[in-house]
Amino acid sequence: MHEPQLVALREAAASGVDYDGLVVDYDDDGYRFETPEASHDGLSAAEFDDVANDHPRYVSNWHYWSHIRSDADRAFLRWVEGAEDRPLVERYEALETGVSRSWGEVLVTAERAGDGERRYHLRHEDDADVPLDDLEVHDDPLDARRLVKHDDKGRYRPLKTAPTLPHGWAFTDLDGRECTRAVDLVYPATITNWHLEREGELDVDHWAEAIERQTGIYGVVKTWNRGESHEHVNWVAEACCDDSQCLKRREWQYDDETDLDVDGGDGVFPCREPCSLVIAAARKWTRLEGEEPQTYSFELTPSEKEQLEDIVDAVADDRTDEIREADVNEGANRYRARFLRAKLMDDDGNLCGVPTDRATEE
Repeated sequence: MHEPQLVALREAAASGVDYDGLVVDYDDDGYRFETPEASHDGLSAAEFDDVANDHPRYVSNWHYWSHIRSDADRAFLRWVEGAEDRPLVERYEALETGVSRSWGEVLVTAERAGDGERRYHLRHEDDADVPLDDLEVHDDPLDARRLVKHDDKGRYRPLKTAPTLPHGWAFTDLDGRECTRAVDLVYPATITNWHLEREGELDVDHWAEAIERQTGIYGVVKTWNRGESHEHVNWVAEACCDDSQCLKRREWQYDDETDLDVDGGDGVFPCREPCSLVIAAARKWTRLEGEEPQTYSFELTPSEKEQLEDIVDAVADDRTDEIREADVNEGANRYRARFLRAKLMDDDGNLCGVPTDRATEE
């Protein structure tokens, strides 16, 4: 065992150590060193060092975690290796071959290095079995900022916690700080908010509070926030905050006393307030919902009605790319949609030739 670890442990003994099964303290009778396997009292400094050298895992483990200054980072890294679920000896054995957990779509793997140190590796969870040689390998956590900017199709990702993380990359041989830095760049503030929630200190801003803060072009959302019915906020949450759209677990409700009817999702990290994308979408919906209803008359066959419903579902669930060109049994099939357009829409794009009546908005 390295001398700096022993020196640090002797110094810490004065105020006491109780960590992962290791108990160390010092009084007038000498040092105490205790693990689940052994207990020694009244030790001299030399005897203390000898005993500590006989239990290197406990000492090196304490030394590693004591040098991670951020409480949130430490809690996250311990969560990765299952520190709360199994004793140290069992964890060390598991770390020899690597312990992995998913954080959103990121697979975080912890391995034990020498003297109790850990090394961490990150990749898309779908790439768990892909050989490292087939991935784009990085060792600088700052590279994550560029890697996650666009999805696999090259489209910009305005919502960082959307389940559209690109594939084909890996971060290897990171230390603890580098690991949490990379994760934070992939999913900003998720480690901090997750830790605050575990500590009972997460500050949740509900819909009513968030909307009240809106000014400028977003202030219009306040006009939609009236009456006793909060059905419109349920629609917003169902559209934007489902697991299929965002990996956060929605913790915000309408207000402190009024829960939404829509499920908040199963994500490991919490969402503490309506995000900017939700606010921007709500602004658009506020204006759309402000329109006066009109009555339109269309003639559709039963199959055409069902096809329109299939198209809405496919677009809403982002399934259009999964529908093959040859699968004309699917209502949202591209050729069937084009046939419906050719049959039902005029040259100006009006459904069944019926123009949109916006006279009441003038």
